[in-house]
Amino acid sequence: MTQKQGIQLFEERKVRTVWDDETRKWYCSIIDVVAVLTDSPDPKRYWSVLKTRIKKEAGNESTTICSTLKMPAADGKMRMTDVADTEQLFRLVQSIPSPKAEPFKLWLASLGRERMEEMDDPEIGIDRMLEYYHRKGYSENWINQRLKSIEVRKELTDEWERRGVKKGAEYATLTDIITQGWAGMTTRQYKQYKGLKTESLRDNMTNLELVLNMLAEASTTEISKEKKPRTAAQNRKVAAEGGSVAAAARKTLEARTGKKVVSRLNAKQVLAAKQAEQIEAAEEKK
Repeated sequence: MTQKQGIQLFEERKVRTVWDDETRKWYCSIIDVVAVLTDSPDPKRYWSVLKTRIKKEAGNESTTICSTLKMPAADGKMRMTDVADTEQLFRLVQSIPSPKAEPFKLWLASLGRERMEEMDDPEIGIDRMLEYYHRKGYSENWINQRLKSIEVRKELTDEWERRGVKKGAEYATLTDIITQGWAGMTTRQYKQYKGLKTESLRDNMTNLELVLNMLAEASTTEISKEKKPRTAAQNRKVAAEGGSVAAAARKTLEARTGKKVVSRLNAKQVLAAKQAEQIEAAEEKK
């Protein structure tokens, strides 16, 4: 399964998803769906009871309405969780009495359609991403940096693919080396530093952090093109060299400004401060 992990939003509630390029299907976390539909304080328990009931009523039919895949848990680790594709979720929703059932079905239908549209026309995906970040309140400058960071990352992963680096664990290892190289901490440590759990680290970087991360990844790409690494050890060395380029830039900037580049600030804090400023400005005009 060629997977693309992601977080989708239904009425501002997070639903963990995985896109499978081979079957061209979305798989959603059943526990997240249960949480959205029921507002249960213990969606895991709710699903456990429901799954038992389905087994009794339909003779182990739960095996046909769900499977298990690794998804990011609250602690940031990848853990196995029950998932279902869109068709299976439509059937599952019938077993959950909820006033949100019909809106959720419409959301599910649009989820698959939007992904197909994005695969046929990547610009649609970019437009939706822009809309998402604007709706969240990110600044225009930050959004531009974020879009550029996606392009830089894609160039790097394309280069890794050419060098035989495998997606998943090997990508994560090299990313950790690059991040450690320029920021002084692994991706997991960086997220903990910012108080993040399952949130995207890049979505919680400041403009400067994004720029330096892009410099590290772009440098890694260019060094790899020149050195053409063939082994895992050689790729790790290239990743470290790419990270060191951005580390030098970070240290120079910090020496000139007297300020740390790597920040504890996350998006939630920045956006909350921005909203507070807007409210204060509105009050002053009254």
